[in-house]
Amino acid sequence: MKPAPGLASGPITLAVTGATGLIGSALVTHMRSHGHTVRRLVRSAQQLEAGDALWNPEADAIDPAVLEGCSAIVHLAGEPIAHRWTAARKLELRASRIRGTTLLARMVSAMTVKPTVVVSGSAVGYYGDRGDEVLDERSAPGSDFLASVAKEWEGAAQPIADAGVRLVVMRTGIVLSPRGGALAKLLVPFGLGLGGPIGSGRQWMSWISLSDHLRAMQHAIFTESLTGPANFVAPNPVPNAAFATTLGRVLMRPALIPVPAFAVRLAFGEMAEATILAGQRALPTALVASGFEFTEPTLEGALRAELRS
Repeated sequence: MKPAPGLASGPITLAVTGATGLIGSALVTHMRSHGHTVRRLVRSAQQLEAGDALWNPEADAIDPAVLEGCSAIVHLAGEPIAHRWTAARKLELRASRIRGTTLLARMVSAMTVKPTVVVSGSAVGYYGDRGDEVLDERSAPGSDFLASVAKEWEGAAQPIADAGVRLVVMRTGIVLSPRGGALAKLLVPFGLGLGGPIGSGRQWMSWISLSDHLRAMQHAIFTESLTGPANFVAPNPVPNAAFATTLGRVLMRPALIPVPAFAVRLAFGEMAEATILAGQRALPTALVASGFEFTEPTLEGALRAELRS
């Protein structure tokens, strides 16, 4: 394998899939602000901007030239899970992760000059619903739908490591941002004083601020000692009831109205059981061991910082 352009020699060229989503679009802005060239891989010609490239995982098609000259790739593509799951929707959720990752892995493996690192998506859903068990990257996978998808997702990326490229697998938790994701959905009811714990309130929430997630991805790109799975979560997970209390305090609103589990199940079906009512108490063991330092390690500080942004 020929060496790729060195990451220590200055600004790099980075390819990003999922570049139009909440995390991907923020990463593009973040890395460009640090002087790096970012090449977005998008699926629609309407999304193309200068320097972008098209790819089509559904058709198993990508121009090999798209990745040439890239020192790093961050792979974030995948359909959002926060919708009611039908049988067809579950197939789409799985396919959107496995097809794109399989295609990318095959392309990287075939490159003459390979990237130095690929940072590939996964989720703490890999562990399944584990109650109060403290989880790190050595913990076994769960057995529910999301865990099986995450396990297959990570397996689809393994040929990248087998080809000699450093592979970092991001097991991401709940990413806090007012611009999207779980926090954005909670702001309206909590802002109206209608927020509160969901279900038992005992399910653990492994979260990370968007700003720390961006910094963690940058850290993963440039830190040679970080390899394999890494929990992209803050070091202080909280039960759902504590999350509700903290968000209410930050918004200066009461957070006393519980949402019964049966109502969430009625509204969202299996998706609620696997996500909203389930939880993981995951710790960022690999990130911390590799020298990463969180700017927002506590939930209240992270909420206040993100809501100011």
